[in-house]
Amino acid sequence: MVNKKDVRVPLDVPESVRQVYIENYLKITKGSGRLMLFAGDQKVEHLNSDFYGEGIHPDDGDPEHLFRIASRAKIGVFATQLGLISRYGMDYSHVPYLVKLNSKTNLVKTSQSDPFSNHWFDVQEVIDFRDHSGLNILAVGYTLYLGSEHEAEMLHQAAQMVYHAHKHGLITVLWVYPRGKAVADEKDPHLIAGATGVAACLGSDFVKVNYPKKEGHESKELFKEAVLAAGRTKVVCAGGSSVDVKAFLQRLHDQIVVSGASGNATGRNIHQKSLEDAIRMCNAVYAITVNGESVEEAMKVYHSSI
Repeated sequence: MVNKKDVRVPLDVPESVRQVYIENYLKITKGSGRLMLFAGDQKVEHLNSDFYGEGIHPDDGDPEHLFRIASRAKIGVFATQLGLISRYGMDYSHVPYLVKLNSKTNLVKTSQSDPFSNHWFDVQEVIDFRDHSGLNILAVGYTLYLGSEHEAEMLHQAAQMVYHAHKHGLITVLWVYPRGKAVADEKDPHLIAGATGVAACLGSDFVKVNYPKKEGHESKELFKEAVLAAGRTKVVCAGGSSVDVKAFLQRLHDQIVVSGASGNATGRNIHQKSLEDAIRMCNAVYAITVNGESVEEAMKVYHSSI
């Protein structure tokens, strides 16, 4: 666990909001220095494919399912678009929020056009929304596609987001994915390490990347390069598509304990379940991420009553 004096405040955070930054950091990590991010931004990214269909519980068809989970489960922060927060936040005012500043659908494939995800809002608009809504907005996030022909514009927007967020004491999370015609392998471990290094150069507090993969090698060992390359920017790993609960928790445990990651960003492996199962899954992920529990202890949490 960490306390106020342990939080390393970036120098782009003005003296007047240093305490706000420290409080937001401790809130978002639950005093652990590690981030349990419940990701609910896929309604744009993947449209309704992640929320309706075979293998997905009917609860997930309603957007409010995300807020019900976030309000009842143990999480560090709930990440979604400002529009959803504005429609449901009045009923879930105690939830800790991260506002995702950009999103795009998956309809236009890389073979047709390199990805570009333009920002929808700027940081000042999020601050204005926070102040008049009174909601518990702790952080902002932005997705950057390295290797896209639009990389330069996204790098600029990401840099501006981090700088202005820190001016207001907000925590920043960058989603950084190598993607585009110039990228031969999105899961290449050396390239993912490069992505975390870019996030460090942008000054972000956290960076979310995909888990690396290379034939003949263990991902938990390969991932160490990305954690090292990030320096003082903390690395969290994308949860990916739904898998067996124990397998997911074991992978998460390996990412943190073996690779040295500082948390996770999980969406589908949580919200595609019924409300009760989703809450238990959140609590199990939290047990490993924040409390440092073993996989066996986390499985007990998953099978416990709520």
